[in-house]
Amino acid sequence: MAKKQKRAAEREENRAAADYYKLNVQAVEDLVTADETNSPPVPKAELRKYRAAPKRHIPDWLKAFLLKGWFAGVVCYFIIWGLGMFLPDTLDLLLVTGVVLGFVKDLLENSLVRFYADQEGANDRWMMFPKKGFISLPLNVLYALALVFCVYQSYRAVNLLFGTAERVIGVEPLLFGVLAAVWDMVFLWMKRTAKAVVRDAKRKATEDR
Repeated sequence: MAKKQKRAAEREENRAAADYYKLNVQAVEDLVTADETNSPPVPKAELRKYRAAPKRHIPDWLKAFLLKGWFAGVVCYFIIWGLGMFLPDTLDLLLVTGVVLGFVKDLLENSLVRFYADQEGANDRWMMFPKKGFISLPLNVLYALALVFCVYQSYRAVNLLFGTAERVIGVEPLLFGVLAAVWDMVFLWMKRTAKAVVRDAKRKATEDR
């Protein structure tokens, strides 16, 4: 009787060991044949959990500000500095600068803002016209013209503040980029505030019914 129990215990141990080392053939097959066509999409936010995180996290608003300032500074360098001698009329120079900045915003800046978003639509708040389409280009051009006008008025205000005959500060890429980014963020804040006010008004109207 004891021998039978011992043999049964040994068979049970062997069966447990075999089950422990048994491979899941289907799981291995799925892992080997996995590619982009048969794998579910993984959000960027989930992928970042498995990457080495930087010691200091840069906020999204600061990324957007730096990006906007950099592109505006580049436009200033190539257009205002580069074409300034060929376009002596200030209005013409501002018009060309605004048109070029609008193209840059629509084709380059907004594309990069969308690219570094954790998920689709997460960075729409940092774009005045986030929806990509044929209408976005002319809208961004008009918006860029307004930004350039505000930057120009900022330069004038500083120079008039000191009341000197000569200009206190001249147009250069760094300050131009900073002013353009500041005005851009101000307009975006105004847009979000207006949308919030309209949304709250609609909600109150719905609750009063």
